[in-house]
Amino acid sequence: MSEIRSHRDLVAWQKAMELASDVMQFTKSLPVEERFGLVSQLRRACVSVPSNIAEGYGRGTTADYIRFLRTARGSLYEIDTQALLCVRFAYVSQSTYDAILERVNECGRILAALIRSLEDRNA
Repeated sequence: MSEIRSHRDLVAWQKAMELASDVMQFTKSLPVEERFGLVSQLRRACVSVPSNIAEGYGRGTTADYIRFLRTARGSLYEIDTQALLCVRFAYVSQSTYDAILERVNECGRILAALIRSLEDRNA
């Protein structure tokens, strides 16, 4: 197992960065009239995931770290909801949504495991 020297070494952060890239690409296919609606919301949420992982890592306490990881996980739920709305509004296909959902779920599993390990270590 490699040594964790910064937030950039965290698999959770790396996967969240990949998700952010995917969501940014996803939003490019949305209608121009959604620029200040769904596009803006999706972009903020996808940037929030790796940002909260990084900020939590940089905090001084495990409790703060866990709180920021939970916030990152909440942003994953936002991405899922907003991307699903894009399908319901017929802006994107189900398969396009499924690809984003796969990334969201992967990040969610990694965050859940990281939160659990920190909680166990803190107990």
